[in-house]
Amino acid sequence: MDLAHTPEEEEFRARLRAWLGQVLPTLPPKPSPDDWPGRRAYDLGWQRMLYDAGYGEVHWDASPTTRLIFLEETEKAGAPYVGAGFVGLLHAGPTIAAEGTAEQRERWLPPILRGDQVWCQGFSEPDAGSDLAALRTRARRDGDDYVVTGSKIWTSHAEVADWCELLVRTDPDAPKHRGISWLAMPMDAPGVTVRPLKTLAGSTEFAEVFLDEVRVPVANRVGDENDGWRVTMVTLSFERGTAFVGEVVACRRALRELAVEARKNGRWDDPVLRRRLGRLNAQFKALWRLTQWNVSEAELSGGVPGVGGSVFKLRYSHARQELYDAAADVLGPQALDLDRPWVLDRLSSLSYTIAAGTSQIQRNIVAERILGLPKGR
Repeated sequence: MDLAHTPEEEEFRARLRAWLGQVLPTLPPKPSPDDWPGRRAYDLGWQRMLYDAGYGEVHWDASPTTRLIFLEETEKAGAPYVGAGFVGLLHAGPTIAAEGTAEQRERWLPPILRGDQVWCQGFSEPDAGSDLAALRTRARRDGDDYVVTGSKIWTSHAEVADWCELLVRTDPDAPKHRGISWLAMPMDAPGVTVRPLKTLAGSTEFAEVFLDEVRVPVANRVGDENDGWRVTMVTLSFERGTAFVGEVVACRRALRELAVEARKNGRWDDPVLRRRLGRLNAQFKALWRLTQWNVSEAELSGGVPGVGGSVFKLRYSHARQELYDAAADVLGPQALDLDRPWVLDRLSSLSYTIAAGTSQIQRNIVAERILGLPKGR
């Protein structure tokens, strides 16, 4: 991509920066991490403000450079992240935009962009995590409905979600990658039970979801029956290739703040720590360049990121863990205080080499699909 910004792009940056300067001081305080109805209202309220100001569709319809400018400026200004809306805005929405029918796009995309609805992700199961194609949740066809029975785990924001992007097995006799379908399931359907899961950091943004004879209309299937694995690869491409863009900017900001903290508390005098922070700075600069490349590639290929997302996700997951390990080094004994900055981020970073496909899975993808190496036995 051409990294030079056009006058129009710089005008967009200035206009966005001015708007953020006006609206951010007017936002109410963030709700407590345990107040999920409050967090939902806060996050969707922010998305509605973006939508009303003309920025609601920037994740999907803007040029790659404009999208990156938007993410840079909102992160630098300390604007709210997508929060509870991340599955809809960054996973399900882009998938429906790429794979859905005209009617499905009209039905589901506007409410996501307006901040009217929250989506959750029903992919992983207790015995189907990294080997996602081993999922067992069954969808039996009954007239114009699928009757779904099974369970999901690590379902993000399920307790406040309106819809779920759900993977189900529609042909139990087919090879495991070929008998899967991608459904949009209403979370208020009879037979859906949600049980929150508490993380190491004490939060409950994940849940177990139990499905007991849940009826989902066939019209809610995105893609053909039994073609869900291909549709899922589209979803995972967005998850690995572009959904972490804002987090790279946030990590670069955290790195600068760490350097300031180290100067304040005397840790900056340690040359080993300075080299460590310098190496991390180089890594995140490189990740930002890779992000630009991935977003540009997605634009050129019709909006769907390629396998470069696995390269990014693999390196980013480990760099994030290294960043917050360095934060613990800077904080010293205070790294045990959950009320200190970066401590909860350190705990959450432990999941990044597992979530959205483990590092082992990403290495396999890089080896097989980029380097052309034979599949392992």
